[in-house]
Amino acid sequence: MISARRISLVAIAAFAWTAAFAPRWSTAADYSNLATDKYLGDVEVLATVADKSVFTEGPAVDRNGDVYFTNVPAEKILKWSPATSKLTVFRHPSHQANGLYFAPDGSLLACEGGAARVTRTDMKTGKIAVLAHRFHNLPFAKPNDLCMDKQGRIYFTSRSAVKDPEGENPKAVYRIDRDGKVSRLLTTPEIHMPNGIVISPDNKKLYLIEAHPDVDHHRDIRVYDLKSDGSLANGKILINFYPGRSGDGMCIDAAGNLYVAAGLHATRKTSETLDTKPGVHVVSPRGKLVAFRETPEDTITNCSFGGADLKSLYVTCGTKLLRIRTKIAGKNSYRPE
Repeated sequence: MISARRISLVAIAAFAWTAAFAPRWSTAADYSNLATDKYLGDVEVLATVADKSVFTEGPAVDRNGDVYFTNVPAEKILKWSPATSKLTVFRHPSHQANGLYFAPDGSLLACEGGAARVTRTDMKTGKIAVLAHRFHNLPFAKPNDLCMDKQGRIYFTSRSAVKDPEGENPKAVYRIDRDGKVSRLLTTPEIHMPNGIVISPDNKKLYLIEAHPDVDHHRDIRVYDLKSDGSLANGKILINFYPGRSGDGMCIDAAGNLYVAAGLHATRKTSETLDTKPGVHVVSPRGKLVAFRETPEDTITNCSFGGADLKSLYVTCGTKLLRIRTKIAGKNSYRPE
């Protein structure tokens, strides 16, 4: 059994990080002291992806309950239908699409890492529109994950390799306004490896996963005040996963709890330890780990709410698409109009 010193859970009033600072002073939490059954049901395997190379990511659920997710190296967007329990290919090639998100109007937003762009697909016509592909006349690092606020602004993370390749923008968080203007909100060295990103149900907080694999770099979830103009302020660490593997993707329920895909079954030639268990971590708005459900294989990457009652949590994990029933529904905006 994994000991109590497995995951750092600490709330900090303010922070001033540098690339060399590691949160080794954080207190530990006990995985056994949780209320998992009050939040999460059992893990159900819905489908297995049989491509030669598989790294699943980016689940998003449409109004009909169909689940779309990506197999990044195979350049596919896949679709699983609860009506038929069948897995089909929605798009190929996908330009290494990673994170997906359904906008309120039912269009599908995608972070296309291979094309270094963010796109919108009209699900009625199939037409693809490019929303953003450059900043300061340079291509983005690979767009990774995205979300929307109530004003229709899109926020996305962008990161390539551990070391920023020449000729592209550094790792960063961006905002796309409704008129198409792109603004950079956070970048290195303030952040190290941005990944999952969500906005609270009241539209007042933005949560960001930091997931750098190297020693003495950020592996945590940060929370920022989201101002009415779409800018960020008052950043602090909500929960810290160092030295284990940090979160990858996440989603949020109607009460403001985060559902975070984090951890590893086995090490993977990085400095990440097994201190973070592999599975879905439920984290309260105050930064407390309140529930955990282990998933069956590496690597768990992302999750999203769906279903008629928004109480089905769909999880991408290795070659599997999983479903976990939840006690609390996802925030209302996860259901497109």
